[in-house]
Amino acid sequence: MANSIQLTLVQETVAAVKSLYDADIPDSQITLQETRKEFEGQITIVTFPVTRFSKKSPEQTGMEIGAYLQERIPEIAAYNVIKGFLNVSLSDAYWIAMLNDTILQDGFGQFAKNGKKLMVEYSSPNTNKPLHLGHIRNNLLGYSVAEILKAYGYEVVKANLVNDRGIHICKSMLAWQRWGNGETPQSAGIKGDHLVGKYYVVFDKEYKKEIEALKAEGQSEDEAKKNAPLMKAAQTMLQQWEAGDESVITLWKTMNGWVYEGFAKTYKQLGVDFDKYYYESDTYLLGKDIIQEGLEKGVFFKKEDNSVWIDLTDEGLDQKLVLRGDGTSVYITQDLGTAQLKYDEFHMDESIYVVGNEQDYHFKVLFMILKKLGKTWADGLFHLSYGMVDLPSGKMKSREGTVVDADDLMDEMIETAKERTEELGKTEGFEEEEKDTLYNTIGMGALKYFLLKVDPKKRLLFDPKESVDFQGHTGPFIQYTHARIKSVLRKAAFDNATPRLIPPSFSSYERDLIQVLANYPAVVEMAANEFSPAQIANYTYEVAKLYNKFYHEESILKAEKEDVKTFRLHLSVAAARTIAEGMRLLGIEVPERM
Repeated sequence: MANSIQLTLVQETVAAVKSLYDADIPDSQITLQETRKEFEGQITIVTFPVTRFSKKSPEQTGMEIGAYLQERIPEIAAYNVIKGFLNVSLSDAYWIAMLNDTILQDGFGQFAKNGKKLMVEYSSPNTNKPLHLGHIRNNLLGYSVAEILKAYGYEVVKANLVNDRGIHICKSMLAWQRWGNGETPQSAGIKGDHLVGKYYVVFDKEYKKEIEALKAEGQSEDEAKKNAPLMKAAQTMLQQWEAGDESVITLWKTMNGWVYEGFAKTYKQLGVDFDKYYYESDTYLLGKDIIQEGLEKGVFFKKEDNSVWIDLTDEGLDQKLVLRGDGTSVYITQDLGTAQLKYDEFHMDESIYVVGNEQDYHFKVLFMILKKLGKTWADGLFHLSYGMVDLPSGKMKSREGTVVDADDLMDEMIETAKERTEELGKTEGFEEEEKDTLYNTIGMGALKYFLLKVDPKKRLLFDPKESVDFQGHTGPFIQYTHARIKSVLRKAAFDNATPRLIPPSFSSYERDLIQVLANYPAVVEMAANEFSPAQIANYTYEVAKLYNKFYHEESILKAEKEDVKTFRLHLSVAAARTIAEGMRLLGIEVPERM
């Protein structure tokens, strides 16, 4: 809906209440909605709040306001009242002007820079294993939210905090040291992140053997976990790392280097990027400085074992460890240091952490501590908490048997896209290289769209086969619609410079399509305010669905008159552009043909 007509309707409805009922009603009490599909009209005004002034039924009140508005707003062609809802129909001239003078103009849907700076932190991988399905949702959400915020006018910094230190990293290092026999990604012929992940699994297997042996000697489960030699060795290695032991640091740099090369390939295939990398190996010391600051301010306290804590029981939380007794950092230590470093470097107005909902409590604590420390910027911190991703059992293989590897999943999506596309015969006349590009575009589009069309907060069930469907609520359906429009424009040899002729009238299919295209800026605004790519995904599907209705019901290339044909071709241009831009904000490419 165009903001200008909405504003006019609100202002004139306020004037109607004053004129008809001699009452003042604030703008905020005038509610506009999109008219429900089963009723005539495009914009609905809710009249219930006015009945206390009119002292009449909602129906009669609606009829009186409708007559008042039609007399004063030339764009209103008709109106009807259903119960307490005044449905307004806008004229053909209004919709044609909307298409020609607004939607088709360069810059439509673009927002001016608003002077605010936001940071979106996403991915945040551990360098002890490859990225998995959960990381895919994280990366796609973070990237898309950042692109939406940029489109809305923010300056956006995309950040990746790499968890490159800690006990879990030492587990992979220790296992490689003991059982690796000098194996490298080159000698093994596998990606570096997969190689390091392999030794994380080796550690876990050997650790479990030691636990069972200690339990057989009479130790409890908890005792065995603490006393297992491997775990003690990993803890010693972490202490050596923090003490700057040269051999440990050298091994750490070597294995992390393997992982970064592997991650870079995964990120490239996934189509995500970052403006700034932070490494916890650099920030954990800053966190220790903040712990000292908090001790001096009385925000933290020490226990007898020298560990440092904060008491958040008054805030409905509990006591939280912020530094171990042996002086080594915990996650919250690192996050405190990183939060300060990020703000010092960029002075952003808001910082959005894209992290799964299993960390909800952690971020409540983190933000609370920063506020207690008097960090004024802590009010701008936001945890974009998202649900986990499930798969139908048996649908996907998994390297480790517990989680689905991101590289495996992307490869399978592209292979599935190839099978489905060839079944439907959609690659006739394509060169082999073009086919490979198309399969990649469709497979990755299917994966991204399926994961982004669901509200981030919701847990979702991802079915790879269902996602690669050219007919359903899927990425490939929208991609195919874009290719269909481009095919129509190619056949017409259509040039955007062709004058925008005005047809004598047009159909409801055309009007519905113009109406939804006009909503694009409002949808971007909503998606930006809610940090929700699902708003863009579902809107883009609606555009594709309405274009297909229009395509099947109205002849484009064989239209009865030249002005009608030209009008429909311009409408097709607007639909293709909106689909392409909406999908771009989701990180999805749209093919020119398929």
